[in-house]
This record gives sequence, structure tokens and C-alpha cells, in this order.
Amino acid sequence: MSNSPDSKGPRIVAIANQKGGVGKTTTAINLGAALVEQGRKVLLIDLDPQGNASTGLGIEPEKRENTAYELLLDDASLGDVIQASSIKNFDIVPATVDLSSADIDLISNEKRSHLLYDALRQPAMDAYEYDYVLIDCPPSLNLLTVNAMVAAHSILVPLQSEFFALEGLSQLMLTIREVRQSANPNLRIEGIVLTMYDSRNNLSQQVEEDARSNLGDLVFKTIIPRNVRVSEAPSFSMPVLEFDPTSKGAMAYRALAGELLKKHEKVAA
Repeated sequence: MSNSPDSKGPRIVAIANQKGGVGKTTTAINLGAALVEQGRKVLLIDLDPQGNASTGLGIEPEKRENTAYELLLDDASLGDVIQASSIKNFDIVPATVDLSSADIDLISNEKRSHLLYDALRQPAMDAYEYDYVLIDCPPSLNLLTVNAMVAAHSILVPLQSEFFALEGLSQLMLTIREVRQSANPNLRIEGIVLTMYDSRNNLSQQVEEDARSNLGDLVFKTIIPRNVRVSEAPSFSMPVLEFDPTSKGAMAYRALAGELLKKHEKVAA
């Protein structure tokens, strides 16, 4: 089965960076919410054992009986694992700490790298009519992240505006290249998005300059600022677009969604 995006199924974007604390989950939640605002239907798959995306969309731990773990390892149906969030047209496959043992549980499975690919391409997926599937990857290059890369059409990389940020990208790029060569030749890099950017800080400006000079058009024009409202929103179990729609953070994620959609419309044209 081809893994190139087409009109029949959703576009699958993995949000990945093996470094923790760079804004992966924040980007997954808020980009998803911004795409929904633009009239798209979105499924977010929480592949991080910390389950922060699930918490951020209001899925309480006691409501996570069937999760990404069951989808990957127990052949659970999509109907069993997909839950509606409080935002219309924004669904989630939640995660629990059970996922932390997934690497060990997957190692003996000969299809271990393709389980998410298969799960997202079962015929039952068509009935949901999603436009986008976003995958919130764990902060490591483990088998869960590899599953996301094999299943995805593209990788979106949040890059924190701090010292050594670019150095951490080399290992991620190497993993993407290996996945291209072995399992998903159509995988591409959707783009690099600078997060937690402080325009008053010379370091943020230097990281942006380095990223744009080294990576060129791969870096999104949109920059996600360091914004207290973005940090506060998860404690209220909602995206910043719901929590404070006029905040700088909310406006930045709207701009990122707009840039992403424009890019995809060009490709489709």
C-alpha cells in the first residue's frame, strides 16, 4: 500500500523531536485545534507514555481504558480507542504509562515497526472522514517514534529556541533517513517550527538565524512565542485557542495551521 497522501484518506503528520520540553505536545494540541477552527476534522494520537496530550484535551486517567497501547498491541478497533474531546471534530486516541513498556512488548513482533501504519489504514478509518491525523511522539527515538514515522506522510519538528537546539536535530534526521531507506520511502520533513521564542533574547534570534541559514525553507515562517497563556492552558485541559483565543500563542498556532494548509493545497494543486 502506498504511503503518499491522497484525497481518500487523512494526511498523517508525526510531531517528533527526541529532546524533551521542546513543545511537541503543546504543538500537537494547538495545531490540531487551529486546524479544526479552519474547518478540518482532526484525530490526535497520543504516543507519549506521559499522556500529556490526553490530559491537555480533558481525557481523565479513569477514562483511558482503551488507549494507543491497545491499538498497537492488542488489535483494538479504532472504535474502541478513539474518544471525542470537548472540541467538536477534534478526537484523540489517549495514552497511559502502559506505553512505557511498549518497546519491550513490541520487540518480538515481526511487524513491530508497522503496527500503527496498519491500524491507521484499516477500512474502518474511512468512516471517520478525518482530514488530519497528528501523532504526538515520545521524547526519544524508540520503536513508538519509528512506528509514527512509518505511519506518517511527514514529520513536523518543534525546535526550542535555545543553545544546542540544532545539534540535537542530526540524530533525528539520521533516523528519518533510515526509515526512508527501510520502510517509508515517501516520508518527508513537513518543516521545523521554532517554539518558545523570546524576541527580546539574543539567543532566540541567533537560533532562528542559524536554523534559517542551515535549513532554509524547511523552517516555517511562523514562530511560536514564549507565552504564559500557552503554558497555563493545559492546566485547564484545553488548547490555548479555547483558553485565550486572542493571546499571542493562539494567534501563532492559527498562523502555523494556515501556513501548513497553504503548503498542502499547493502540493495538491
